[in-house]
Amino acid sequence: MKVKCVICDNIETIPDDSPTAKKLRNRPIHTFMCQSCYGRIEERTNDRLNTGNFIFRKPLNKEKEW
Repeated sequence: MKVKCVICDNIETIPDDSPTAKKLRNRPIHTFMCQSCYGRIEERTNDRLNTGNFIFRKPLNKEKEW
């Protein structure tokens, strides 16, 4: 299966029977990122986390307590 990276528009081929290919076929909302883009984003995210200024926020509760 040919897939296109959403960031760099690089076209790659992945096996048709891989879990990633199945997700892309069955749920078109899922997107594909090549390994180089994924690694670059992971590296920059880890750099931000290591600065100490990055704070994870708790998700808002959807249920209201009355």
